[in-house]
Amino acid sequence: MNAAASSVVPLEPRTIIDPEVWANPYPLYERLRREHPVWLVPGLDMAFVATHELIVDALRRIDDFSNHLDVLLATGDDGNPVLFRTDEFGEGTTTLATADPPEHTVHRSVVFPELVARRMEAMRAEIEAFIDEQFAAAHSQNTRVEWANTVAHPVPARVIGRLIGLPDESWPDVMDWALQGGRLLAGFHTRETMNAISQDNAHSSRFLYAKLAEAGNNPGDDLLGVCAKAMANGDISRGEAIGTLTVLLGAGGESTASLIGNAVRMLADDPALQEQIRADHSLLENFIEEAVRLESPFRGHYRQVKRDCELGGVTLKAGTTVFLLWSSANRDPAEFDRPDEVVLDRRIPRSHLSFGRGIHHCVGAPLARLETLCSLERLLQDTSWFSLADDDSPRWEKSMFVRRHEYLPLDVTWN
Repeated sequence: MNAAASSVVPLEPRTIIDPEVWANPYPLYERLRREHPVWLVPGLDMAFVATHELIVDALRRIDDFSNHLDVLLATGDDGNPVLFRTDEFGEGTTTLATADPPEHTVHRSVVFPELVARRMEAMRAEIEAFIDEQFAAAHSQNTRVEWANTVAHPVPARVIGRLIGLPDESWPDVMDWALQGGRLLAGFHTRETMNAISQDNAHSSRFLYAKLAEAGNNPGDDLLGVCAKAMANGDISRGEAIGTLTVLLGAGGESTASLIGNAVRMLADDPALQEQIRADHSLLENFIEEAVRLESPFRGHYRQVKRDCELGGVTLKAGTTVFLLWSSANRDPAEFDRPDEVVLDRRIPRSHLSFGRGIHHCVGAPLARLETLCSLERLLQDTSWFSLADDDSPRWEKSMFVRRHEYLPLDVTWN
């Protein structure tokens, strides 16, 4: 990607809510890394951070940069970006990804042992059973399969629903709720639309409240039971429990749906790469790391500046909203050799920032990898070939926050 190509991307406020820019954000990222590694958006108390070095620097400085999600980006009536406080949309609870120590440490300690140490290791059979059912739906579509809504979205919803302890029959609602948080953070919506999305989120909160109350009477070994026990012990409040479950619902559903879709689209779009991996399935794990690096499920995450400070020589005032662009850092040539290519023998395949880093590294990252691995193994097993539909184009979710296909048609040759 050369400088001439990237220079056509204007650096103006409307750029950050331009759907065409976010459909292919990589020229914007290249220009930001080269010209404005810390870009203060004119007329907005917001900055974008684009290089790997500066993002890692910000992540280390927890006294300067808070994870509290105090504001949301939206589109104003005049078509320009605006910032609204999260409490206007009922999104004020801070937990896990939006919490700082010491609260974050407590929340993570509640869910992490259950999520990783026990349940994840035992879930492969359940994941494969869910994949069996979704592949039956895929086979029924014959040679044209819409991958996103047939496999990529339902499988993570069913898995995270089971992990939390929600009824299996509720998974269509779970799938919708899992994607709602990303829609609220999309940046392209008006205040009116965001209010409607927030109301939908309230439905999921009420559902979780009811299930948490049931779990309190007879806690099981799922996350509802874990949270109910933590509430009974006084470790977390009911609001923190609901917030934690909501974050896990969104992160587990949205990020994995994105990864399963992006990985398949990359293989469908690159015949040589698909052929190479078909010949050697041991390459799948490294391919998944390249897929998650090149197409970060969450393009970035927000931070709030806690006190006046500098980052990359740029002064940031207290209260400024900062967006750390994981997806730009993951293609930073200062950090990665051949950053825009799939390199299956990369020396440190997990050095990307797609799942965060440090204390906010995603607790569900191993589960996302496992679900993606199982889905790809099954697709390669059941087909002799697949490619992007020759007469129908994929569509991205319109969002500056997530990188997920809302529609992904494939032409498939079943075995």
